[in-house]
Amino acid sequence: MLRVESVEPNSYAAELGLLAGDRLLSINSHEMTDLVDYHLCMGAKQLLLTVLRENDDLWELALEKDQHEDLGINIEHPQPRQCGNQCLFCFVHQLPKGMRKTLYIKDEDYRFSYLYGSYITLTNISEVDLQRIIRDKLSPLYISVHATDHLLRERLLGTEVPEILPLLQQLVNAGIELHCQVVFCPGINDGTALEQTIEDLASFYPQVASVAIVPVGLTRYRSNLPRLEKVTSKDAVSCLQLIHRYQDVFSLQHGTRFVFAADEFYLLAEKQIPPYAAYEEFPQIENGVGLIAQFRHQAAEVLQDVEELDLDKITLITGCLFRDELIKYAEQFSAKVGVELQVVAIGNDFFGPDITVTGLITGNDLLQQLQGLSLGDGLLIPDIMLKDGRQLFLDDVNIEKIKKSLQVPVVVVENSPWGILDGVESIVDNPVEIIQL
Repeated sequence: MLRVESVEPNSYAAELGLLAGDRLLSINSHEMTDLVDYHLCMGAKQLLLTVLRENDDLWELALEKDQHEDLGINIEHPQPRQCGNQCLFCFVHQLPKGMRKTLYIKDEDYRFSYLYGSYITLTNISEVDLQRIIRDKLSPLYISVHATDHLLRERLLGTEVPEILPLLQQLVNAGIELHCQVVFCPGINDGTALEQTIEDLASFYPQVASVAIVPVGLTRYRSNLPRLEKVTSKDAVSCLQLIHRYQDVFSLQHGTRFVFAADEFYLLAEKQIPPYAAYEEFPQIENGVGLIAQFRHQAAEVLQDVEELDLDKITLITGCLFRDELIKYAEQFSAKVGVELQVVAIGNDFFGPDITVTGLITGNDLLQQLQGLSLGDGLLIPDIMLKDGRQLFLDDVNIEKIKKSLQVPVVVVENSPWGILDGVESIVDNPVEIIQL
């Protein structure tokens, strides 16, 4: 059963009289064991709910709704299953002590892969789990492969693991769509090993629908960990040449490029970002694949649509990796709108200079590097810097502290050209009062 934590006002659940504390036993005779069961049932238009009230009364409630629309309840969230791997490149192992406890959780849960697109290695999956995935068609799933050669994969994962190819075979035979990733580690799973991995995964097409190659990320906190080399410009050029060669082959064979490189490879190699169409349906954009192409596409839409605004200057922060791209857009935006959009790239003093992505900027780094700067009428902070659903940075600094310390209105925006425009317009339309110390 699933416990109802809260009920959203004016929702289907509120109309039915559901309350926090009620327990959801079944929907359309499907027993509720976890969030996946609930999600699966939301695809139906007609629902019959069996509910156990806090006073132990048993209710049956029927309703008709739009397909895939939610009931409007928040239910207890399952604790993630823990990862037993000791991956050479595990980011959790590269964190310093003293951070938020949840950051040290190594999750490895097929349910989260289905619900949220998180990557799993399939190393802790049981036969019961496998049969549930197949029975309930939990698709798509997102798989961290890293290498298809078994011994090499065990080396990368740091432990004995089941062979990956037979597991993938079972899933694709059952019609489960898979999206795979490879964390590229120079001198380990590159070159011929990477070629083998791509070719093995391509043999499962179309059920393996895409493969992303992403560069290993190394922080300054790698003491007592295996030595890994960072991805150099030369490595990036070599990797891109290999990927582009396979893209040409797969485009002819299957009508899809199939394997894609993370944007960081193009920046490291100082190569042009492929055009928007080259990323097809953007199957791995959450993996940093095609973000710049999508940003440019949306930027063109914004610049065509936007009008002049009555404001002097707004500051937008970003990570070092995206700085040059964002500056180009800011210059075009400023010329069209009449508002100076000042871009400030925050260096990652916390994790180290090799970590350049926006999503890993800490609040203290932001505060230290913005002190003394003229920020203008407001500060825009991309939402990917903050914990989902909360206004906390990785180091638990909150937005309220940013406002008080910098004495400037702060708006959290979607990390896109449209989000930036919304943020600027919100400051124009609803100026935020500066909070005094």
